[in-house]
Amino acid sequence: MFKLISSWSRTQKAYVFLAIDLALIPAALLFTYMLQSLPTSPLDTLISVLPILPYLMAVAAGLSLWLGLPYIQLMAYERHAAGLTAVLSLLLAGSSALMTQTMGVDLPPGTHVMFGISYFLALVATRVVLFQVVMAAYRRMLPRRRVLIYGAGTTGTQLAQALKAHESIEPVAFVDDNTSLQGMNLFGLPVFPPARIEEIVKARDINRVLLAMPSQSQPVQAKVTARLQKLGLEVQILPSFAQLIGEEALVDKLTPVGPQNFLGRAACDMELAQSCECYVGRNVLVSGAGGSIGSELCRQILACRPSRLVLYELSELALYTVYQDLMQMTECSDIELVPVLGSVTDARQVRKVLTDHEVQVVLHAAAYKHVPLVESNPLAGLANNVFGTQTLAREAAELQVERFLLVSSDKAVRPTNVMGASKRMAELVVQDLSTRHPATIFAMVRFGNVLGSSGSVVPLFQDQISRGGPVTVTDRNVKRYFMTIREAVQLVLRAGAEARGGEVFVLDMGEPIPIIQLARQVIEKAGYTVRDAEHPEGDIEIEVIGLRPGEKLEEELTLNDTLIGTRHQKIFCAEESHLSEIEVASALRGLRHALAASDEDAARGVIRRWVEGFAASEEARKLS
Repeated sequence: MFKLISSWSRTQKAYVFLAIDLALIPAALLFTYMLQSLPTSPLDTLISVLPILPYLMAVAAGLSLWLGLPYIQLMAYERHAAGLTAVLSLLLAGSSALMTQTMGVDLPPGTHVMFGISYFLALVATRVVLFQVVMAAYRRMLPRRRVLIYGAGTTGTQLAQALKAHESIEPVAFVDDNTSLQGMNLFGLPVFPPARIEEIVKARDINRVLLAMPSQSQPVQAKVTARLQKLGLEVQILPSFAQLIGEEALVDKLTPVGPQNFLGRAACDMELAQSCECYVGRNVLVSGAGGSIGSELCRQILACRPSRLVLYELSELALYTVYQDLMQMTECSDIELVPVLGSVTDARQVRKVLTDHEVQVVLHAAAYKHVPLVESNPLAGLANNVFGTQTLAREAAELQVERFLLVSSDKAVRPTNVMGASKRMAELVVQDLSTRHPATIFAMVRFGNVLGSSGSVVPLFQDQISRGGPVTVTDRNVKRYFMTIREAVQLVLRAGAEARGGEVFVLDMGEPIPIIQLARQVIEKAGYTVRDAEHPEGDIEIEVIGLRPGEKLEEELTLNDTLIGTRHQKIFCAEESHLSEIEVASALRGLRHALAASDEDAARGVIRRWVEGFAASEEARKLS
């Protein structure tokens, strides 16, 4: 039956409403006569006015259609519709008085006033009852989603009022941090403290929470959302009124601040002209071309106008991304871009690529650099970072490539982790090849953290802020050297042009920056405040989680303090001892045997023996 009524057209439903309204006229008249002190009984009085009843109903039908009352939906029946109903009742009462006087029926004037009031109340009451009946039928047919409203302020209460009439959503209760509201009933819904959310959800069968707190900052909302999602709840955030009318963006996105804003010094920016002489017109290969450093190397090398640029990358997605980006930069030039998907540990592929593309300059940036991941996967890290470097450098030397530049790390100096030790061993391999293959200029460039690179702290902090925090710092005393990707690559290319063979170049990175200070800067530049003991009302908390395996409090750039200046004030050359050919061969042989046996302890034993500082740092770490 209900499905049949639901299928009626708007006109059909209007006729039903009109019929009900007309049927209420005699009922309202009888009720009026029952309330009045008349000479005859209420029923006799009604019978005496029966001749005018058809005319009265005709007038009512005409007025109702003219005012549009039958076409007003039950859900939309509010103050305006009630006003139209009052107008209809008033006009009908006047028509009743005029008709009874014309027909000679003697009724007191107050009777017609009472009839208008009774008819108005009957129309309103009928629509209220019909609305409840229809909603009850809808509820029986359609399962309603029971929701909890987080926030009992103006927005929350308006939302609850609006949802009362919703056909598929049923508000069950409020949750609010305001203790003055807790325990109250607003619009028939109880207000609970947030601490009782889990209890309320289970007791009242709730699976969705509507976040009605648009005045709160985005981090606060994100933090509440994360806490609710951990309970398995679906969370929806209600926009503010300003957002709905377009005065504010509907999505409050975190706008990342440029990495140079966190250096604490002026970024080094230099002309590439002096660095381009050994790249212009050459066939250049960049390994790890899809990484943060590798992709920036490719962009800046293109400005030097090479003849061919070979993009060597292990990750298919990273290679596709950088290739598409660089293709746009070379549209109007004759520079040939060659994407190569492969690993630098594959000797046959490396030899073929170097030969087929007649590579003259190799910039080796491919490496596993994430300290905790390499610490957990030492064999993979050593295979890629050490033997990948050896394979690429050896093939380049045998084919008499003009230049080979290794992008190294400050973590290679007295390393406390496998990643740093693998980079130091890669340096030793390159230094050894430099002494035996004078036809190729081998060099290394060592620098610290790069702001904005994949896996660096600034993007991590910004992501944590976008989720409401906390921002995690390993130790309050941790300090790191930082450069922007752009200035690091500029100096790498300049160092590569300065190289004459066997140098370990060190970049001047300024003073090390405390990581906790950097965390504060990122939070504040994002427009938020730090929440701590002194400022408990702040937006984002900084949480100290402890040093990760293999992590130092401070990094170093050289094994000793002996630095020689170069023609560029930001580039120095470190004088460091290195292993002999026999020692390097012995170290690589031991490491190869450990990898073949999948023996992590043996691999650590090799680097403990040959990498300066690793054994001492490992013992210190065990004692701590």
